[in-house]
Amino acid sequence: MTPDEELSALLARIRQDFDVAFEPLAVDDSTLEILSIRNMPTYINKLLQRKAVRDPLKDLPLWAKVWPGSFVLGRLLRKYAPEGKSLLELGAGCGVLSLVAARYGFARMVVSDVVEDALRFARANALHNGLGQRLETARVDVTAPGRDPRFPEGFDIIAASELLYLESLHRPLVKFVDRHLAPGGKALFCTDMARAQPHFAKLAAKTFRLTEGHIGVTAHGEDGQDQRRLYSILILERP
Repeated sequence: MTPDEELSALLARIRQDFDVAFEPLAVDDSTLEILSIRNMPTYINKLLQRKAVRDPLKDLPLWAKVWPGSFVLGRLLRKYAPEGKSLLELGAGCGVLSLVAARYGFARMVVSDVVEDALRFARANALHNGLGQRLETARVDVTAPGRDPRFPEGFDIIAASELLYLESLHRPLVKFVDRHLAPGGKALFCTDMARAQPHFAKLAAKTFRLTEGHIGVTAHGEDGQDQRRLYSILILERP
């Protein structure tokens, strides 16, 4: 199957459940096209009418949203000499972080999530933007015990954006990173300060050398107005 054939088949599958279209996302001097759900409020209302939303954080398609933090962290990764290195994106959603970082020379990039629809969107985005051979998708559950046999060498960079809002994931995340971070590697977590969870930093500091930085970003809000946001960047390294 050619990349075009794979993309066509994937979009046909996605469109069984979602009304979608590719929308432009400016990245420095280039543009990515990201698969988006049209009329998201209407889609959410249908979920509510079917009483399909028991836990908004888990049942709403938050994975389909382009979170500014993914864009922020994706661009930041170029500062970590990515040429020839491996990257694992956790909780990737539609994969924006990896799509942005793909330009920086990573030798292997794995886009992961636990939601099958998210993985379909991420794969469609990779194919549509000509990155199908460089970005692989994989279902990765950080709460699963033991080392994942698919990744015996670990990763030079593990990155995640807006994944720390669930405190129940904090301890499994630290253990996952400990098992899958290659020697000399770094794990980076980007979180909007409005959703920051200090518990994770305290927990991670028991296992890793922890550095925290902050990045201020002006982003275009859903109301059409520019909004200034502050992001926390947590960097985990082995002591």
